[in-house]
Amino acid sequence: MLVHGLWDTPQLFERLEQHLAGRREQLLIPHLPQRLGLAPVRELAAQLGLQIEAAYGHQQPVDLLGFSMGGVISRSWIQLLGGHQRTRRFISVGSPQRGTLTAGPWPRWPLAGIADVKPNSPLLEQLNRDLHTLEPVDCSSYYCAPDLMVIPARSALLPVGRSQQLPVLSHHQLLRHPAALSPLVQELLRP
Repeated sequence: MLVHGLWDTPQLFERLEQHLAGRREQLLIPHLPQRLGLAPVRELAAQLGLQIEAAYGHQQPVDLLGFSMGGVISRSWIQLLGGHQRTRRFISVGSPQRGTLTAGPWPRWPLAGIADVKPNSPLLEQLNRDLHTLEPVDCSSYYCAPDLMVIPARSALLPVGRSQQLPVLSHHQLLRHPAALSPLVQELLRP
């Protein structure tokens, strides 16, 4: 399952899909309308859960790759809405798991979704305070140092699992550049 971020659509994953070349079965790429940051992350996580159940039923194990805010949405579903019970692998790509300074100036109302990824937001504090539902999941974080959306770049790291800095120059190159796509495909195809 591939989960897009703010201002993105499922088309964001076209290059990744091309690199996978059909080697990953039952790939689901839902559209989660974030309404320009108005939708709270928890609301989007609930929508994600409904789409997972509609596509895979109630028990089939899933792997999730979340890009940018899609990683925080995925993590919220895993940790807060019971997704840990069926998630095998969680791959966070350029996601502000510890917040981003670019969200700092935006008010909670009406931009609840953007405010959810501020450093030390109530949502991120809750996710980072209680890791027992995330620890059994095979987690990995991918990021780039010159990311101007997730500042500082190391705030893209999950508090558990492996991490890898990718040799690209921007946030969106994390899903467009061959130097980033190759390790992501390897991770998605890993048994």
